[in-house]
Amino acid sequence: MKSEVFLPEDYRPAEDEPFMNPQQLEYFRRKLVAWRQELLDGSRETIEGLQDGTRAIPDVADRASEETDRSLELRTRDRQRKLVSKIDAALRRIEEGEFGYCERTGEPISLKRLDARPIATMTLEAQERHERRERVHRDD
Repeated sequence: MKSEVFLPEDYRPAEDEPFMNPQQLEYFRRKLVAWRQELLDGSRETIEGLQDGTRAIPDVADRASEETDRSLELRTRDRQRKLVSKIDAALRRIEEGEFGYCERTGEPISLKRLDARPIATMTLEAQERHERRERVHRDD
């Protein structure tokens, strides 16, 4: 069983402390868990809303508008479902001691980047190289 890590309420990871020390890992773990819960709560609300929203709408234009709204909501939820998978993967990387390191280069990912996007798996430079390569191959 893991020991509990004390984390002050106002804690923010800093560049002058050891990279991915227990406090940083706990900070990112909590951030990811809270984000995941927020997404799951939103999904639950959407499902309830969609179930409540299945009513007969006589006006064709209103019905079309309602269907468009539902379709958009379902696409948004699908993106969020994929995001939950990425959050789960980031939580696994924390458990396995791999969190915060670029999957391409092995270099530390900047704390600023991780704070903004805790599911990041590459340094900004590696991500940009990856996206440039993708664009070039997509144009072929």
